[in-house]
Amino acid sequence: EVQLVESGGGLVQAGGSLRLSCAASGFTFDDYVIGWFRQAPGKEREGISCISSRDSWTYYADSVKGRFTISSDNAKNTVYLQMNSLKPEDTAVYTCARISRGYSCSAYGLSTRRSDYWGQGTQVTVSS
Repeated sequence: EVQLVESGGGLVQAGGSLRLSCAASGFTFDDYVIGWFRQAPGKEREGISCISSRDSWTYYADSVKGRFTISSDNAKNTVYLQMNSLKPEDTAVYTCARISRGYSCSAYGLSTRRSDYWGQGTQVTVSS
């Protein structure tokens, strides 16, 4: 059974940092791209970053580039999202997803329509 479990969300002040984790199981980790998405109240879900664990290729949306860093620990089948310089507009539910086989870690691949399994999400709240 494919499972993705996020952890690490919480409440932080603007300018602070958080690290999210996405623990994957039930599939060959190296064969897939893992993406991070977020959804703020009243807004559409946004793909913010992805990583190809096989070759460590990464992609970042402009909204988080330079502040967030994605990484993976293949021995633990876990993807991390280090979030620095957080802003109130980063407040959202953050969810990791497995990108469907065959799609690359890119702006095109990082799409809800091209993701086949999702975690339950973790809330990140940034206070001003």
